[in-house]
Amino acid sequence: MNSKLLKIGAIGTLVGVTAFTGMHYFGCGSKPIKPFTPIEDEIKKPKTPQKVGIIGSGNWGSAIAKIVGANALKNPDFFVEEVKQYVYEEEFEGRKLTEIINEDHMNKKYLPGIELPENIVADPDLISTVKDADLLIFVLPHQFVPRILGTIKGKLKKGVRAITLIKGVNFIDNKLVLISELIEKELECEVCSLMGANVANEVAQEQYCETSIGYKNVETGVLFWKLFNTENFEVRIVNDVKGPEICGALKNVVAIGAGFCDGVEEYGGNTKAAIMRVGLMEMKQFAQMYYPSVQTETFFESCGVGDLITTCFGGRNRKCAEAFVRTKKSWEEIEKDLLKGQKLQGTGTAIEVYEILKNDNVIDKFPLFKTIYKIVQGKLDPEDIVRYDQLD
Repeated sequence: MNSKLLKIGAIGTLVGVTAFTGMHYFGCGSKPIKPFTPIEDEIKKPKTPQKVGIIGSGNWGSAIAKIVGANALKNPDFFVEEVKQYVYEEEFEGRKLTEIINEDHMNKKYLPGIELPENIVADPDLISTVKDADLLIFVLPHQFVPRILGTIKGKLKKGVRAITLIKGVNFIDNKLVLISELIEKELECEVCSLMGANVANEVAQEQYCETSIGYKNVETGVLFWKLFNTENFEVRIVNDVKGPEICGALKNVVAIGAGFCDGVEEYGGNTKAAIMRVGLMEMKQFAQMYYPSVQTETFFESCGVGDLITTCFGGRNRKCAEAFVRTKKSWEEIEKDLLKGQKLQGTGTAIEVYEILKNDNVIDKFPLFKTIYKIVQGKLDPEDIVRYDQLD
């Protein structure tokens, strides 16, 4: 991407050209708002190569390790060659998983058939993985984050920076708590977020896709762009850490609604498109109600409308919601039957979002979210998804 035109605004509209020099973006001022793609040749190198540590080694974590490992090898002025990856030790086919990754260069349990770069070093010791890292990548199930943070707190290198790839949020005392907020509070470090329409297996197979990095400090955002961006995994960055995270959680709720549409025989593509459009509007309204700093442009990026589309057509939440309509089974039975150990996040998020909105007396401003909640709870029929604005 040498001397590539800077893409500014929603959905890649070309409206201008700018250059990155240190911390300045000509034409945008020193604090750009609209999403953009940095110019490769103008990125400022760090004073010393940055050491990267990855926390998590599941399907998505392994796909990301493939990208990060390759980019570390290609950019020795930016990154230390060795990339440690924390792997929860378990046995697979009679061998330790770390042994398989380090000797066969493949995570045969969670990402079979995909070769990993030889500079990815699996480590079962969490502290060993993170203690010397300059850049930390969090890519594990969100329910494990508090325990992980408690373990590594006070044991990190000064000035460490982090990025969360976790598509999930916590709800504490009827309040939404973002993963970036947890990391920032517990580790007292700068945190970015990476979210997008990124199905792990497709990313690992190098099928083209986009993703979004949200940042506070533009220099950090650009450095993470350098770490993740490839020809087939195209990254755009936006001055908004919280927006991508909220999109990553709420799109699962909308996908439940899309799945209801797929399960009701008389509803087709037009119906589903309507639910997706209203869902995107309520996602935006929720995000900006609770986090006024969230940028409108974020919702037109991969982390917003892009991730919403792919989840509503191919995600696990859509799949399970359709099965809920057709099989009449419980959510617990459907999760066990269809997800084979993975977790269904949309139903839980729908319930927790409803409780937040009800507690704040604003639930009537979110008729679709309210309707999805009531169908999830069995208080309405799936056919009622299209009457979201007519029901009490």
